[in-house]
Amino acid sequence: MDMFTAGSETSAMTVEWAMAEVMRKPVVLKKAQEEVRQKLGTKGGIHEEGLQELNYLKLVIKETLRLHPPLPLLLPRECRKSCVIGGYDIPTKSRLMVNVWAIGRDPNYWIDPEKFFPERFLDSAIDYKGNNFEFLPFGAGRRMCPGVSFGIADVEFPLAMLLYHFDWTLPSGKKPEDLDMTECLGGGARKKEDLCLIPTPWHPPSVN
Repeated sequence: MDMFTAGSETSAMTVEWAMAEVMRKPVVLKKAQEEVRQKLGTKGGIHEEGLQELNYLKLVIKETLRLHPPLPLLLPRECRKSCVIGGYDIPTKSRLMVNVWAIGRDPNYWIDPEKFFPERFLDSAIDYKGNNFEFLPFGAGRRMCPGVSFGIADVEFPLAMLLYHFDWTLPSGKKPEDLDMTECLGGGARKKEDLCLIPTPWHPPSVN
């Protein structure tokens, strides 16, 4: 029950951030939407096997999680023995919190870290398993999030459906660059200002 409750809230935040980012980048929105509609065709529904074909959508989600990890700070860890990290002496028993948000925007690891660019993950071996310490949206090690697979699916399914079934526009007079991307920290890093978009239902061309 805890996994479903925690997973639903963080997944909803991630979907909102993903939609906000692609609305700021019409080229990315068009590319992701074309992929989803091409792969789904006239079926209008998707299953787990179908999700595996949405390669560009997966890049969009990875890039969203890099910039907007649902939990900017991982759960506290305790140092088992004294060590030095980045020139700082860390005594035994120190309780530390890993700043995943800062790592995801660190120019030492990412080119143009503030830029939303899904293609940066193209042909990359970086995954969600915590093996790559520049990308830790679910943590790492034995205490990483146990619901990784559920969480990713809980983002992929609704995001794919939103892109498939609707064309999206901003309210009248608003430009992509006008979107407020300010974060509000609480239980997670949510958008301070709710995302307001106008959906127009899209129907696949009929096949004779």
